[in-house]
Amino acid sequence: MYSNSPSEQDMPTIQNRHALRLDNSQAVRSAFFISDGTAITAETLGRSILSQFASVPFETRVLPYVDSLERAEDAVQQINIAYQRDGLLPLVFDTIVNPEIREKVNSAQGCNLDMYEGLIGRIAEEIAVEPDGHTGNAHDNVDSENYKDRIDAVHFALDNDDGARTRHYSMADIILIGVSRSGKTPTSLYLALQFGIRAANYPLTEDDLYDNQLPKSLREHKDKLFGLIINTDRLVKIRQERRAGSRYSSYQQVQQEQRAIQGIYISQGIPSLDVSEMSVEEIATRILQMTGLKRRIG
Repeated sequence: MYSNSPSEQDMPTIQNRHALRLDNSQAVRSAFFISDGTAITAETLGRSILSQFASVPFETRVLPYVDSLERAEDAVQQINIAYQRDGLLPLVFDTIVNPEIREKVNSAQGCNLDMYEGLIGRIAEEIAVEPDGHTGNAHDNVDSENYKDRIDAVHFALDNDDGARTRHYSMADIILIGVSRSGKTPTSLYLALQFGIRAANYPLTEDDLYDNQLPKSLREHKDKLFGLIINTDRLVKIRQERRAGSRYSSYQQVQQEQRAIQGIYISQGIPSLDVSEMSVEEIATRILQMTGLKRRIG
């Protein structure tokens, strides 16, 4: 007779698994956003879901236009490499329509979280109509040039996020600067997605702040800089959600950073905006008003 309850022999294994999960709760976890299109939907929904797990550090990677078996195989290799490196299954968010390509991606050593398959299947069952299975139908009625400009701007924002790269700053329309967790990334992406603005962003670190000068990579692009300011109490709360009890999230540390960065804005003549009580939509609109930047897409 078989039983669904664990035997005494199995109990250590189950306990060990639970302990392993606890040990790995603070380990960096890889997450992939994959699509046979731009991957904007996969990334937007995926990041929204991951935001519910603020205590877990995620290393994310976007893989757009996985629209052939060859590209799917390349995606599988990247996922498997991440698994071998981390020792943890990467989370794989995908919006792939083609079942053959999706099956290939699902063969990787990852925790697959398909965003279309379940929804499309349920809708097809309810309305008794089989889906067309065509990639990109959602964009058929969108002006192609307008759409391309929007996507290019979004990719630029992602590639130039958080100071990871600075060599393309000459191509930026604006470079947002500010202390850590002051809203630079969501604002950059909103400017790109809604207005087609090529927005980079760069976090000023403790060393930058206490030197009271701009990093070398920013000085030659000073005319493109725009500073974000956020209320000390609000920033402490945001950082506490990220890293509770740390020096990084302490009131004293945040207050020192706030004073230092406002000093830089004033001494360097950098326009800035207090975004403490603003939505990302309001922030983006005010930035365009203050800088004179024009919408690039209709």
